[in-house]
Amino acid sequence: MIVKTGVASNMSLLVNEIFYSIQGESLCNGRPCIFVRLGGCNLRCSYCDTGYAYTEGVVMQIPEILSRISDFKCSLVEVTGGEPLLQHKTPLLIYRLLEEEYEVMMETNGSLDISMVDDRCIKIVDIKCPASGESHKNDLENLKKLNQKDQIKFVIGSREDYEYAKKITALKCAEFPMSHILFSPVFGKIAPERLAKWILEDNLQARLHLQLHKIIWPDKERGY
Repeated sequence: MIVKTGVASNMSLLVNEIFYSIQGESLCNGRPCIFVRLGGCNLRCSYCDTGYAYTEGVVMQIPEILSRISDFKCSLVEVTGGEPLLQHKTPLLIYRLLEEEYEVMMETNGSLDISMVDDRCIKIVDIKCPASGESHKNDLENLKKLNQKDQIKFVIGSREDYEYAKKITALKCAEFPMSHILFSPVFGKIAPERLAKWILEDNLQARLHLQLHKIIWPDKERGY
């Protein structure tokens, strides 16, 4: 059944896919992880590789989602999208997962208020750089709402993006660890060694980050 975002009832969510794979885009890089990809996104980034999640999905009740997750026998869960915070019941799903003692991560595109999500959840805020075409939609107030286990990610496709990311990094609260800031090259557009060179030249204490799943499964388009 294909539906549009917003059709789901009060206790349900539009789910694009649920799958078990290797975590590839966070400080949990390399760990087995259950991914819950929710449908719907309010941005259209130039390099997006999950456009199939823009509008398509299956309406699932939260207990049904929890049951599917439990089948995988894994303690780490990432809620992603699309943009998970577009759906009002996403914080409830995250709360339920935390109450069942899962380690929960949420990746968000940085355009919506992250404070609605339980602080126990690890929030990965993907701040958009100019090459994405969506940097004007960043909600930079989110930088004040991060805790020390959260993460900031910049997907970088040019020198302009890199300089933009450096400026935004300077706005974070003093307590937020630099080691939780990830600089990731746009896959196939900018060589990782070029980004590494810039980081070293500037003695920037951010973390160079590669999309591990794309290295392991370069020809796979979804569910990885």
